[in-house]
Amino acid sequence: MMKSLHYYLLGTGSWFFAQGIQSVVFAWLVTIVLQESPKMVGLAQMALLIPATVFMLVGGSLADHYGGRRIAIIAQACAAFAPLYLISMVVLDNLDYQGVIIFAVFMGCAQAFVTPARDSLLNQVAGGKIQRRVLQVSMTQFGVQMLGFVAASFADRTGAAFILIVQVVSMCVGVYAFYRLDIPSPMLKPKTQGIIKEVTTSIVEGYRTVRASPSMRAVVIQNCAMGIFFMGSYIVTLPLLVRDVYQGASFELSWMNAANALGLVTTIMVLLRFGDIYRQGRALLLAHVGGAIALASSGLGFGFAWVVVCVFAWGVCGGVAMTMARTIIQEQAPEGQRGRIMAFHSFSFIGSGPIGALFCGFLVEQVGPKSALIVASGLMLVVMLALTFFTGLWQLDAKKVNPRSMTSSVNND
Repeated sequence: MMKSLHYYLLGTGSWFFAQGIQSVVFAWLVTIVLQESPKMVGLAQMALLIPATVFMLVGGSLADHYGGRRIAIIAQACAAFAPLYLISMVVLDNLDYQGVIIFAVFMGCAQAFVTPARDSLLNQVAGGKIQRRVLQVSMTQFGVQMLGFVAASFADRTGAAFILIVQVVSMCVGVYAFYRLDIPSPMLKPKTQGIIKEVTTSIVEGYRTVRASPSMRAVVIQNCAMGIFFMGSYIVTLPLLVRDVYQGASFELSWMNAANALGLVTTIMVLLRFGDIYRQGRALLLAHVGGAIALASSGLGFGFAWVVVCVFAWGVCGGVAMTMARTIIQEQAPEGQRGRIMAFHSFSFIGSGPIGALFCGFLVEQVGPKSALIVASGLMLVVMLALTFFTGLWQLDAKKVNPRSMTSSVNND
């Protein structure tokens, strides 16, 4: 008999398998099929990220109020309709840039509600083992995402429509998994104010909690840098590098994405084997430094195989960074605000993505994809050095953190 943790992992895996397919197919359609310019590629990725940015905090607030399980079911069910729209355009041979943008906006809106709702459920299935469950969820996320990349690599041969049907089926499996979760829904409080006022108050309360915690505040800052310099490079610069420098298509894009995911999975397997990391802030900063060096190395022009190796190394570092950031937030978020706090965590990363997409698209047009990777990596290093010297992230020790005292201090403000 499956436990709630297993259904949670199935629901999480279904979403990220679908996202693995989407990340390759979306970049392939815009970059290779439609042959758009770097600027238009950046704008297309912005269309995917901006709705998630705008509504992420609302999604977290609704998850706290109505229950993450309920919001995750509704949002993921709605998300399953977006690929159907794209399939209709492909089948009717009517694919254009405007249609791809409509798909991107719809999926971005769905992600804004699925992500914080799903993240808010983790503590309820963790059994007190937060960092280990974060590692297991990350393992599931990047492992199945890698399978999604592999599935999408056949788009050149099977066509986009068949691959997108697989994406729809995967998301429907996730809806069923979240439905089977044995998690009590929160008691709905009687409404004392309008829904807009209620959501606004909830968001402000979550912001004050994050602001009151030096470590959560530092994680949010590094998330912003990661969204601008790393996500922008991943979704804009690297696909353009594959197209313009190495004349690649969906197969090469899939290999590159799979290498990144394999690096992430490799790190998570090592962390699961050797146990918890207590100097989480230090591990986070060092991982980003290593990641910046690996990403910059991919722009040295030593061939596509070299790019794959560098992206794998970048993924290895990313596995540490993303796990530590998520663990810090999960451990320090007050229980009654977990949806909102996780929404702020996702908001800071995804919300910086549109800026990163625009910045990297502009950078590629000015200096080319190889130099753009080096510049973005250098700027990431500068931010990490600033966080090392001007915040307490380097000294953060999980053994000394007392989330309850932090929560009580916020409540007393």
